[in-house]
Amino acid sequence: MRVVATAVRAVTAAVLIGVSTLVHALPLFVLAMLKVLVPVAAFRRRLSRALVVLAESWIGFNSGLMARLGRTQVRVSGMEGLRYDEWYLVVCNHQSWVDIPVLQRVFNRRIPFLRFFLKSQLIWVPVLGLAWWALDFPFMKRYSRNTLARHPELRGKDLEATRRACAKYRDMPVSVMNFVEGTRLTADKHAQQRSPYRHLLQPRAGGVAFVLEAMGDLLDAVVDVTLVYPQGRPTVLDLLCGRVREVRVQVRRLPVPLALLQGGYDDAAARARFQDWINRLWREKDATIAGSLS
Repeated sequence: MRVVATAVRAVTAAVLIGVSTLVHALPLFVLAMLKVLVPVAAFRRRLSRALVVLAESWIGFNSGLMARLGRTQVRVSGMEGLRYDEWYLVVCNHQSWVDIPVLQRVFNRRIPFLRFFLKSQLIWVPVLGLAWWALDFPFMKRYSRNTLARHPELRGKDLEATRRACAKYRDMPVSVMNFVEGTRLTADKHAQQRSPYRHLLQPRAGGVAFVLEAMGDLLDAVVDVTLVYPQGRPTVLDLLCGRVREVRVQVRRLPVPLALLQGGYDDAAARARFQDWINRLWREKDATIAGSLS
């Protein structure tokens, strides 16, 4: 009977989320088309706010569903001092696809709407890809070191793309989200990297530095988030089935470290200073996770 009840809960959650997605996506697409067709800045700003209201409503429904059907307890600390009318860069460890609905549940309507940097291929995801585009999520084309070695003319294109994306965020408060490790934690990835951290992969400082260079004058704070799953890293299916009993979320508001980037990230001394800052942040995060699990 427990297996049947779990399956029913998962199917019910999936169906309700699917219906809610379609209900919210249809007006979102209409507003997005108006935003494209009417080239009036003030009108577009109002449409952007309306699009965010729709997205927050969708997230609110999903979060409520997670709380009721999934019965997941999300324990949060450190939200004091965060506001809805400020600009933030949010950095976080990345353990599971569950991270995203957890972050949305914690921050929805408490800080400005979260925008994630997405791989360019994700724009083709049915329904969601168009929704992300309409909401001005930044789509990035990442180049490997081998590709840059063969095509040096591509070097710097990622920074240009970051600047173009962040330029859209000057008209209304935004929270730019960055999973600093660049990928989800797995045992294999941890071993391949020979990560010096017990519970984390090595951080990649470049993406954070690019956002700070592009919009550092706008940002009010860096919001450092540490996610801990006491039962181990869950899957989305675990979440839908109600098997994720508890998530612990520690939030810290930190000053924007713009002084570290004087000279730009291409400057060796500035890059070393900034990487030291990220590595220190990650050592503290690793200790936080260890303490939470002890």
